[in-house]
Amino acid sequence: MAIIDDVKMALRVSTTAYDDELNDLIESAKKDLEIAGVVIPEDPMPKVVTTAIKTYCKLNFGTPNPANFDYLKKSYDEQKAQLGMSSGFTDYSMVHGNE
Repeated sequence: MAIIDDVKMALRVSTTAYDDELNDLIESAKKDLEIAGVVIPEDPMPKVVTTAIKTYCKLNFGTPNPANFDYLKKSYDEQKAQLGMSSGFTDYSMVHGNE
């Protein structure tokens, strides 16, 4: 299943009307994770990374629900931090500029 399909399912979206926005959010999530030092394997993308991307999209899609915003923000930040500290999802040489 493509990542956009996972995201749409998590958001309960069944139309293609939001695909451009969702693809932008997916790419933004990936870039945010990369900035944090996370190396994202694409094929297959690990579920833990997919979950972080889905959380990012839930946080940023449409008009955020104030009741859920803080919860989703904390959840995404925690997922990003854990991925960034995991040797399985970081390349130490890239994070510290060594080659």
